[in-house]
Amino acid sequence: MTQPAMREEAVITLPSDQEASGRTFGREEIDELIKVIESGTLTCTKGTACTRLEKRFGELLGAKYVIACASGSAAVHCAVAAIDPEPGDEIVTTPITDMGALAPIVYQGAIPVFADVDPYTGNVSAETIAACLSPRTKAIIVTHLFGNPCEMGPIIDLAASRGIPVLEDCAQAYLAREGGKLVGMHGDVGCFSLQQGKHITTGEGGLCVTNDPEIARRIRLFVNKAWGYGDPNPDHYFLALNYRLTELQGAVGLGQIEKLQAGVDQRRRMADRLTSQLQGLAGIETPRHAADAEHVYWRYCLWVDENEVPGGSPALGAGLKQQGIGAAPRYIQKPAFQCQVFAEQRTFGTSRFPFTLARPEALDYTPARFPGVFKCLHDILVLPWNERFTEEHVDFIAAAVRNQHARLRGSR
Repeated sequence: MTQPAMREEAVITLPSDQEASGRTFGREEIDELIKVIESGTLTCTKGTACTRLEKRFGELLGAKYVIACASGSAAVHCAVAAIDPEPGDEIVTTPITDMGALAPIVYQGAIPVFADVDPYTGNVSAETIAACLSPRTKAIIVTHLFGNPCEMGPIIDLAASRGIPVLEDCAQAYLAREGGKLVGMHGDVGCFSLQQGKHITTGEGGLCVTNDPEIARRIRLFVNKAWGYGDPNPDHYFLALNYRLTELQGAVGLGQIEKLQAGVDQRRRMADRLTSQLQGLAGIETPRHAADAEHVYWRYCLWVDENEVPGGSPALGAGLKQQGIGAAPRYIQKPAFQCQVFAEQRTFGTSRFPFTLARPEALDYTPARFPGVFKCLHDILVLPWNERFTEEHVDFIAAAVRNQHARLRGSR
C-alpha cells in the first residue's frame, strides 16, 4: 500500500558556497585587499596582484603561462579565440555544460558540434568525439564535469592523429588528475573559473593556462582588446574585448589559492565517506571515475534508477529537500542543443549566423544520437558540496538518502 510522504524537519543546516558558511574567506584575503586599496591601483595593467596570482597558479599547475581574465566564460572565449577559427569551422563539445562554455564558440563564428557522453559520468570520450569529427573540425573542448576528469589519454591521441587542438574546460575540476597529470595540462589550453561556487572564488573571474607561447600571447592580447602592451609599436592587432580581471579580484584570488589544496583534500575525504555509506543501495549509483583519475568533487552526484527507486531522481531529490538538502535532479533541465539559441538559431539579429554556414549533419540534434546525454540527465541527482562539509554533514546526508530511499522503495 502506498504510504503518504511525511515532511521531516532538517536537524542540520548545511554550509552553502553562496555565502560565508561554505567558503574559506579570512584574514589572508583581507590583507591582500588592503595592499591593493592602499596602492590606489585597481587595474591589472598597472598593479601586481593579478600578475602574482598568475605566477602562483602557474607554479601550482606546472604551467609556463597563466592569463587571468574576467570569468570562466571569458577563459573559454579566450581559448577559442586563440585557435582563431574561420567562420563555419566546427568545435566538438558537450551538451551538458554551462552556456558560458558554448556561447564563446558562436561568438567566434564557429559551430558547436555536440558529442554524446558517458551516462554515468556526463563526460565526453574519445569514442563519442570521434563520431563528430569532420574535415571542418577546428578544435575539441572537453569538460571535466563535476570535478571528474575525462579519460584524456585516448582523447589526446585521437586529436593528435588529426592535428586538432584540445581545449580543457576545468571550471569544476581544480587539481583533478588523470593519468598522473593535472587537468588543464593535457591539452593545448586549460580554462578555469573563479565564480562564486567554484573550488576557489573571486566572485567572478577566470584563468587560462598553456605551455604554448604563441597561444599565450594571443590569449593575453584577447584579454586586452588585442592591444600589445609592452610592444615596441603596439596596435590593436585584431578584433578583441576587454576581459581583464581587477586587482581587487586578484587580491582575493591570492588569498584563496593558498587554501585550494586543503579544500580539495577535504572535499575528497568527505566524498569517500559518503560513498562508503551509500554503497549497496538498490538503484543508486555513486560517482564513478577512471582507475587512474582523481575526482575533486565540485559536486557529489548520484545516479538513480527509477526501476528500483520509484519516482527516480526527482522523487529522491524532493524527499531530500524536505530534510533541508538542496538536491538538484537533472543538473540542467535540457541538453544545450534544445535551448533556443541552438534549436532556433537565435544569434545576431535575424541572420542566424554562423549556423547559416554549417553542414546539416553538424546541426542534427535528433535525440536518438544522444542516448548517453538523455540517460545521464534523466538519472542524475546533484547534491550540494563544498570544502566546509564535515563528517557530521556527510553523515546527515547519508542518513537522509537512506531514509528517502527506504521510503520510496516501501511505496512500491
